[in-house]
Amino acid sequence: MLASTDLLCLLESGGVYQDSGNLRANMEYITGQEIDGEEKAKILCCQCGTSIEPNPANMCVACLRSHIDITEGIPKQATLHFCKGCERYLQPPSEWVPCALESRELLSLCLKKLKGLHRVKLIDAGFVWTEPHSKRIKVKLTVHAEVLGGAILQQVFVVEYTVNHQMCDDCHRSEAQDYWRALVQVRQKAENKKTFYYLEQMILKHKAHEHTLGIKPIHEGLDFFYPTEAYARKMVDFLVSVLPCRFQHSKKLISHDIHSNVYNYKFTYSVEIVPVSKDSVICLPHKLTHQLGGISPLCIVHRVTNCVHLIDPTTAQIAEVNSTIFWRYPFNSICNPKQLTEYIVMDIELILNKNRKTFPGQGAVSNKHILADVWVVKASELGLSENTIHSRTHLGHILKPGDSALGYALGDSNINDPNFEKLDATKVPDVILVKKHYGDKGARRRFRNWKLKHLAEEKTNLNTATNEYLEFLDDLEEDPAYRQNVNIFHDKSKFQTAVDVDDLGDETIPHITLDEMLDDLNLEDIDMQETE
Repeated sequence: MLASTDLLCLLESGGVYQDSGNLRANMEYITGQEIDGEEKAKILCCQCGTSIEPNPANMCVACLRSHIDITEGIPKQATLHFCKGCERYLQPPSEWVPCALESRELLSLCLKKLKGLHRVKLIDAGFVWTEPHSKRIKVKLTVHAEVLGGAILQQVFVVEYTVNHQMCDDCHRSEAQDYWRALVQVRQKAENKKTFYYLEQMILKHKAHEHTLGIKPIHEGLDFFYPTEAYARKMVDFLVSVLPCRFQHSKKLISHDIHSNVYNYKFTYSVEIVPVSKDSVICLPHKLTHQLGGISPLCIVHRVTNCVHLIDPTTAQIAEVNSTIFWRYPFNSICNPKQLTEYIVMDIELILNKNRKTFPGQGAVSNKHILADVWVVKASELGLSENTIHSRTHLGHILKPGDSALGYALGDSNINDPNFEKLDATKVPDVILVKKHYGDKGARRRFRNWKLKHLAEEKTNLNTATNEYLEFLDDLEEDPAYRQNVNIFHDKSKFQTAVDVDDLGDETIPHITLDEMLDDLNLEDIDMQETE
């Protein structure tokens, strides 16, 4: 046979080549087309006699499919285990994964259930629509494989999965009574629950209660139950980061397998929060006052966050006491917010910065407060007594004659504290003013257009109708730094009620603006938008 270049030269020169068969074959090779419209040779199927093009099996497609099934060994029915409690599917051997209907994750899980799928090549896979309540999932698969000496056969088939309900281990433990592996006991030896209200908001903001099996209210605190020690340890680390506290760890042996050397323990973490709360008066030990820059022993707890923020009402000096320093030099509250008394400011005289007494080594002084000398009278004795009580306060920036203020009458109190007994009685003030009192609290709370989210009250026993909770809301309004770590939501039920300071009677009443509020998710609003 001539080469292709020689053949083309021969044709162009007008020469004649005698081998017509080889010439036709070469022309078909060069042009890729048949000569003179002749068709390629065909054969008969060895099974049914149908005329077909030659293939390695010498069989038509219909006979090839009837005699050979490439899906043999691949199950056409399978079972998926679904937990209704957490809406997760079981991925063998013991992992539970969340999957939405007709999602990529669910399709991957369905394909892993088919054992013989590795024998063929998967071309396509997709879901076939079924009723959501039918407990059936259908997957349409397209595969091909090589059969009978190199012939490629492609086949489409449907696998039906039956969804069986099975409770996962986590849901089983949550449903079981007192079935837990780790316990976190949170305690505070204080007379009010303001710290626990703040802790509740921090837990909700950071979603620290996700893996909690249950929350049980106990005297002076809460108990958190967890399925594993890792979750309990994570909760303890969270508590240490948001509140000044200390913890102790213990474990109890439940069972022991001597053959496999497996131990089954129950772990307990006891967390103790510092026994002071906001607006309390404390008396510091003598060594601690020197360590904090010569601050006065009698201080007000200005705020309790990840440390105890103190302020000296006589010098406006501030200090922070973390958990390490507190447990090294412990102290208790000598006056708690339940003992607050209302006073009327009769006269006030501001103390300028240049007139303040300073000394070497003095700690930081607050720039947000102004010292002042005030003369006050008890609100219950107003008009009955002309004897005013002199005191020095750090509230000179918000008080003026005629205002009301809340404070502690140390001169009329019976205080049992070892640190307080060591003080010189002449240096103890008769009254310590803590904060300004803003008129009618009922009207102020009635016009409040924001709210907080809560854990279930039956779980935490933190009643939101008590005076302590309402005072906690007042503290959030009065202290912007205190509420920066709290998620505050707009209360749409009071959307039509606008806050009017004239109705409240005081233009200086603190309030939370709309810019600081979050919009709460309401499923009814979403449904209305979809219908529109």
